Amino acid sequence: MTLPVLLVEDDIDLANTLLQFLEMEGINCDHAANGQSGLTLAQQNTYGVILLDLNLPRMNGLTLCERLRQSGQDTPVLMLTARDTLDDKLAGFHAGTDDYLVKPFDLDEVLVRVRALAKRRSGQVRKLLAATLEMDLDRKEVLRAGTLLKISPSSWRLLETLMRHFPAVVSRQELEAALWGDNLPDSNSLKVHLHNLRQQLDKGFETGLVETVPGFGFRLKDSN
Repeated sequence: MTLPVLLVEDDIDLANTLLQFLEMEGINCDHAANGQSGLTLAQQNTYGVILLDLNLPRMNGLTLCERLRQSGQDTPVLMLTARDTLDDKLAGFHAGTDDYLVKPFDLDEVLVRVRALAKRRSGQVRKLLAATLEMDLDRKEVLRAGTLLKISPSSWRLLETLMRHFPAVVSRQELEAALWGDNLPDSNSLKVHLHNLRQQLDKGFETGLVETVPGFGFRLKDSN
């Protein structure tokens, strides 16, 4: 399967070089020459990785990355920039980038990093979306179909894990690790916490969102 990548870069010579190289490596790459166009493409399409220049016309890379994360976009971002100070890198990570590559760079290194990032989703996203649920990690709020829910700290950790994996199944072991790390309690504790989570999510709604998948674990249903 071809890996879809978005390149947002205003240096046309560099962009053409990257486009040709990535396409020879079997990577299908869209290109935007300014930040606003890059944001539009990122919102309209699904990409495995976004290659993002920092200094862009119409919207800089930091702002673009922040906008994506605030909207719940979890596509991994590799920031490409000539700025190499620690403060510049910290600013990039604070904005939501997942990796940082300083110009000039080797094309083979770009390829290695793109393929590595494509194997996961970004952990930098500030808003998680799953089914009719919306979790705002900054405001510490969860909404279901626009209704604000009261979620306990332990239920929050379970729900965040389920939402980050949505729509995939999450194993019992992963949920236990989210709650207790390596200090596992007795075998019935997870069942109690899942019951509490279901109560908090489903109160006032006709359908339940947390589904048990026998022999595998648990997942969120794509349900109203």
